[in-house]
Amino acid sequence: MSGIKKIFIFVILGAALYVLLSYHFIFIDNSIKMLKKSHLTLEYTIFSTKAKSVEFILAIDELRKAGIGELLVKMGKKGKALERYRQESEEEED
Repeated sequence: MSGIKKIFIFVILGAALYVLLSYHFIFIDNSIKMLKKSHLTLEYTIFSTKAKSVEFILAIDELRKAGIGELLVKMGKKGKALERYRQESEEEED
């Protein structure tokens, strides 16, 4: 394999690793949403909301800091914790 091909492969692999470190891939119903992580990490890179309560999801600091509450609101999810999140967000805007 020539040197240019090796460099190209390493650049592609590096870019893929950077994307994995930078974004959460959230599976909500039948769709995949991407959330920017608050810092580079592999924690909760792939996360499914299936069979999880809103309270459980919002209890995960990494996801909450990344803005999963706003995403759940946009997707129409319901729950007492989400109502509190909406109220806190509205108070911060005022």
